[in-house]
Amino acid sequence: MEGKFFSLIFLCLFPAISTLEANDVEANKGCIEIERKALIKFKEGLTDPSNFLSSWTGDNCCSWKGISCSNETGHVVKIELQNYQCFNDAGNYYGSNQNASCLGGQISTSLLDLKYLDHLDLSLNSFQIPIPEFLGSLGMLSYLNLSLAAFTGMIPQHLGNLSNLRYLDLSSYSSLQSNDLYWLSSLTSLEYLNMESVNLSLASTHWLQVLNPIPSLSEVHLVSCELQNLPQSLHTVNFTSLSVLELTGNRFKSPIPRWFSNLSTLVQLDLTMSEITGDVSAVIGDLTTCCKNSLEELILAGNQISGHIPHSLGLLKKLKFLELLLNVISGPIPETVGNLTNLESLDLSYNQMNGSLPESIKMLTKLASLGLLQNSWQGILSENQLQSLGKLEYFTISSSNKSFTINVSDNWVPPFSLKDIEINDCLLGPKFPAWLKTQKQLSTVTLTNVGISEVISDWLWGLSQLTWCDLSNNQITGSFLPSLEYPSPALQKSTFNRSNSSFTSWHKLYNLNLAGNLLSGPIPANIGQVLASVSMLNLSGNFLDGRIPSSIGRMRNLISLDLSNNQLSGRILDNWRHLKKLLVLDLSANHLSGTVPGSIFLLPELQKLKLNDNHLSGDLSNYQINNASILQFLDLGGNRFAGKIPKWLGGSPLALFELRLRANRFSGSFPEEVCNLIYLHILDIAANYLSGSIPACLGQLVHMQIVLPFVPISPISPFKDIAEMDLVVKGRQMRYGKTLELVNILDLSSNNLSGEIPKEITRLLALGTLNLSRNQLTGNIPEEIGNLRLLETLDLSHNHLSGPIPRSMTAMTFLNYMNLSYNNLSGQIPSTNQFQTFNDPSIYEGNVGLCGIPLPSKCDAVSAGDAEDEGRMKGHSVEEDGEDSTKLEFYISMGLGFIFGFWGVFGSSYVYKPWRQG
Repeated sequence: MEGKFFSLIFLCLFPAISTLEANDVEANKGCIEIERKALIKFKEGLTDPSNFLSSWTGDNCCSWKGISCSNETGHVVKIELQNYQCFNDAGNYYGSNQNASCLGGQISTSLLDLKYLDHLDLSLNSFQIPIPEFLGSLGMLSYLNLSLAAFTGMIPQHLGNLSNLRYLDLSSYSSLQSNDLYWLSSLTSLEYLNMESVNLSLASTHWLQVLNPIPSLSEVHLVSCELQNLPQSLHTVNFTSLSVLELTGNRFKSPIPRWFSNLSTLVQLDLTMSEITGDVSAVIGDLTTCCKNSLEELILAGNQISGHIPHSLGLLKKLKFLELLLNVISGPIPETVGNLTNLESLDLSYNQMNGSLPESIKMLTKLASLGLLQNSWQGILSENQLQSLGKLEYFTISSSNKSFTINVSDNWVPPFSLKDIEINDCLLGPKFPAWLKTQKQLSTVTLTNVGISEVISDWLWGLSQLTWCDLSNNQITGSFLPSLEYPSPALQKSTFNRSNSSFTSWHKLYNLNLAGNLLSGPIPANIGQVLASVSMLNLSGNFLDGRIPSSIGRMRNLISLDLSNNQLSGRILDNWRHLKKLLVLDLSANHLSGTVPGSIFLLPELQKLKLNDNHLSGDLSNYQINNASILQFLDLGGNRFAGKIPKWLGGSPLALFELRLRANRFSGSFPEEVCNLIYLHILDIAANYLSGSIPACLGQLVHMQIVLPFVPISPISPFKDIAEMDLVVKGRQMRYGKTLELVNILDLSSNNLSGEIPKEITRLLALGTLNLSRNQLTGNIPEEIGNLRLLETLDLSHNHLSGPIPRSMTAMTFLNYMNLSYNNLSGQIPSTNQFQTFNDPSIYEGNVGLCGIPLPSKCDAVSAGDAEDEGRMKGHSVEEDGEDSTKLEFYISMGLGFIFGFWGVFGSSYVYKPWRQG
């Protein structure tokens, strides 16, 4: 009875109490005073260079930017300070740039006065402080987003106190890390977790056992987290709600575990660039067991997955995105792919697949992106297979040896409107196909080595959206873009602007590559105005003649210019100073003459300069180099440069990797300043008139001392040809490209160098080629030369060397080319290891004192000293061998680790997924 009485009293008073509370909120104009003060104090601790919080004035904090209050109580429940102003116009995150528009500073503990705060978003800012521990005391939080806010240091375990948390995003591109993830197991309501780029290397052993017991987890994003452990067994799988699992860019080095077959709710699986191994048939087999009715995205690009794609692929009928590019998958595409009628993107590029494309591909009526590059396809692609692909926007394919043909009738009109097309090493020509000319929305056109042998049609010039045009390695004839100067009447009206003499339709063009064709005639004088937007221009390997137009100096967006292997003549004009973005300049193999303009050496971003094989002349010693130069590749070989080798080549700004000055007229002594270029791995100064001794300081070229890690250039990088050079090895000129970083060459041949071979050169343990032939060298071959155990080519011929062939050379087991002819060597030729393979007597001729196989002169007897030396070489210390072997294994493992680290962090940026970006 008493309880009912008090209940009645409460019911009577409740309206009055509610009115008083409402009046209190009303009096403060919708904002509770203690919470308003808390927000003001929070603002005072922040730096706000762009006045992002300028609205935070007055009494009504509920109307401030980024603040939301409860309609019922007036309490602040949401702080949303996601700051897109922290991005520049290109969409790049400013990160730690405090002068940008990002919020920064300190986060005040006054936030603890916001007792009802449910949602806190501080993402896209630049705080540059550790995540405050007190955030773990905001007990009502269900949403916490601190992503891309430049937080640093260790993630506080106090966040584990947020038992109501459903959404947690800590993704970071700064130095955020966590050594212990056990605090996550307390977040039993967590549905969304994103820790992209947080360093979890020390939590790699337990991340899975922490997350597995959280049954509410729906999305897990652990991208580029330095994880190295993907457990192959899991006793019980509790991910009963998991729909998205993204583990891109880690270092698992293992197959996809079988327990994945229990992820029955999986919608998206992304393991791109995570060093995944195993058989693709097992992967797809497990996924058809668990989630054939749910899986929509399967992204396994950039791994080491092998085997054949199984027919069971056709069971994954919900699939929208299937991306298996950059693996080692072989075999054909199964016919059952036609069952994937929901497929929007299929990418099998950069594998080892073969066979013909299945007829059933025509069933993929929703397909928008089809990527089939770099495989060994065979057969014919017919219009029947393409006729139903009405939504296709991106189509790429390449084969080998033109074993694949695209064969459609001349009057066929495709149902699709392509944006990007790339066809390489297939048979498409000899004419530009009529169906291609119906495609008016193209932004990318790549047709390389497809057998086109006609002039470029006007269709191409009318593509107003064109950003990328690559027609290299065909037999395209005619003059270079004659329409540039003399547009056809139709083009004059539609695409030629008389006021500035340029194609207005090409204002978006970024890359133009017409290399390796049969183009002839001069480069149009107004190319700099017409192609003003172009950043990459490659006209190499044609028959272009005349002078280099001065208007090229107006192409301020240029980052790469390649006019090599043509018939260009005249002087190089001094008009380069405005090309401040230029990375690559290649004018090699032409008929250019005169001196080199000094402005070229002042370009601040230039990394590769090739002027070799022309008729250039002059003295380079008085030139100046940009104080901030980042030049890495310099090839001036095959010209008529004279005077001394310029000392500025060894200046402190330069970090040259390759220096090639061969076949010029340089004279004087070898400049010791070159020894300052410690990063050199190719030094070629052969065929000049250098005199004096070889400086001992060459032994300090660090890059030739150790096996440095090789960073592969992505096969889909636009700069994959930046590291190319023609080198003389084993007496033949060869072009090195992808493997150039692995080549270590010292070539000082065909000069007038004298004195002894400095033993310091034998410190260059990573040297692959040593050529000191055709000089005036004297003395013995250094006994320490056997330390060069990676040496493949050794040429000391045509000198005045004397003494025996060092027995230590039998340890050079990689040696496959050697020439010691025409010296004064004596004694017995070694007969063990590689020397057993040197059966050509000409490599020893001209040494009257040598004897033994393969020479006809026999040795009477091996001297006691020689026998002792050879015995020492045969029975040399196992301990020493073990040490060298350990060193080599270390360098190799370091290199491989660097490769996978590089791909894990940066590789995904090269994977072109235009369809998914939408």
